[in-house]
Amino acid sequence: MADRLTAIVPATDRPPTLARAVSAIRSATQAPEELLVVEEPEGLGPAAARNLGARRAEGDVLVFVDADVEVHPDAFARIRSAFAADRELTAVFGSYDDDPADGGLVSDFRNLLHHHVHQSGSGPATTFWAGLGAIRREAFLELGGFDERRYPRPSVEDIDLGARLVARGGRIVLDPQIQGTHLKRWTVATMVKTDLLDRGLPWVELVLSRRGQANALNLGWRHRASAAACLLLVVSLLGRRPRRAAAALSVLCALNGSFYLLLLQRRGWRHAVAGIPLHVVHHLTGITAVPTAAAVRLRKRLRNSGA
Repeated sequence: MADRLTAIVPATDRPPTLARAVSAIRSATQAPEELLVVEEPEGLGPAAARNLGARRAEGDVLVFVDADVEVHPDAFARIRSAFAADRELTAVFGSYDDDPADGGLVSDFRNLLHHHVHQSGSGPATTFWAGLGAIRREAFLELGGFDERRYPRPSVEDIDLGARLVARGGRIVLDPQIQGTHLKRWTVATMVKTDLLDRGLPWVELVLSRRGQANALNLGWRHRASAAACLLLVVSLLGRRPRRAAAALSVLCALNGSFYLLLLQRRGWRHAVAGIPLHVVHHLTGITAVPTAAAVRLRKRLRNSGA
């Protein structure tokens, strides 16, 4: 028998994009048999909201869709095909498309960066993405769902879920053809806050606790080399060493040429040029998260040992 799909949308913050997200799900080809929009209780974090929806679900496969994602018409058809073709597959997730809704410099940069990373990571995965991702309900419940106690606010709860799933022998696949349009508007301030507090710090903590993979998606060698180049670039500029700064910039551009080309092709020169300093900010924020998370972890250990 074909798997029945339940789409779960966490929406306890009642975002203005919710109507578009729900409409896209309902009008999609081979739409899910069940749609659960979790709007209550107000203020409940997305991890807990998804868990609540999963407990109510009747489908064989849970499809998590963020309330600011407008799925493509064929998204659910592709998800059904993935599970039908591989009965051993535990989970599959997709990608943002290359046409973000907002159109601003920062929004386009942030959303197209996510798109580029996921498009480059097709195949077996050691992580999960709940923006547009599906998992067999039985496996999800056996895992205990998302860790809502550890992640009461939007964070890396999906990455943590993926790491735990793989550790138990589950198989996850990234299919970049399963796509949705991201409707979120980003600013430099929200990007830095998210990259540091909601993603960077908890992600480093996850890796340090050995619950996460140190090379998953944007923690791969190219990302690390790019971060090192950004750090060298800034240090060289502050030290007034233009040749070294130029060399670091060249390395950054060489490592990320395909991404900057994507910005150029999709949005033009202005976005491509702006993408470089925004990329530097993104990487430096990630670098900042490493010693900060290590210091927080050390302080907790010292506090616990003292107790």
